[in-house]
Amino acid sequence: MEVMETSGRVVVVEDDTSIADLLNTYLRKEGFEVWVTDKGTTALTVIKEVEPNIVVLDLNLPGALDGLDVCRELRKTSDTPIVMVTARDAELDRVLGLELGADDYVTKPFSPRELTARIKSILRRYNHTPVTNTDTLTLGEIVVDQKRRVVTLFEEPVALTTREFDLLAFLLQNRGLVLTRKQLLDGVWGPEWYGDDRTVDVHVRQLRKKLAEEFPLATVWGVGYRLD
Repeated sequence: MEVMETSGRVVVVEDDTSIADLLNTYLRKEGFEVWVTDKGTTALTVIKEVEPNIVVLDLNLPGALDGLDVCRELRKTSDTPIVMVTARDAELDRVLGLELGADDYVTKPFSPRELTARIKSILRRYNHTPVTNTDTLTLGEIVVDQKRRVVTLFEEPVALTTREFDLLAFLLQNRGLVLTRKQLLDGVWGPEWYGDDRTVDVHVRQLRKKLAEEFPLATVWGVGYRLD
């Protein structure tokens, strides 16, 4: 019997039954395998067992662990892409979610078609190896292995999220050039991405924190960034 290829495995962590059922139905129609859980305390166990390609994570979860807690714990051991979903649209919540390692942020209400488009966009980038003259990019003591998606600093591995890795690789591929936030969004998130350019600043801040003085990224005020 021929085994049908799926679009990927998705774990949906959502306590609103109507939203969870809608996402489950829509994602399955789009060819995904879907697992649904409604609590943060069980989410980490499900994610560990399923090893999904992506996690759709509600911010407001009941019980001991909310969405931010789940995101924080997951990022200690995994770089699995995370799309955070919430009814809260405050900039602080959005920035905090991105800083903890979420790859994207969707505010309720949303259309399942929009969310599915974002999921597919993230998975395309996560599974895509950038085409360059070399599989390895270097900047001082920073080494980026594009095929294995591994970054090392002074020969020690650095834990980066999917977006942080892609942003670092894109900056290295375009070193010396002044890149606007729009160019960075198009190059890393894709032209179909719905968010604002504040997302770029959050990820830049995270790269600077993780790579410290070995990452000579200059801010070109009113324009964007340049990797010297």
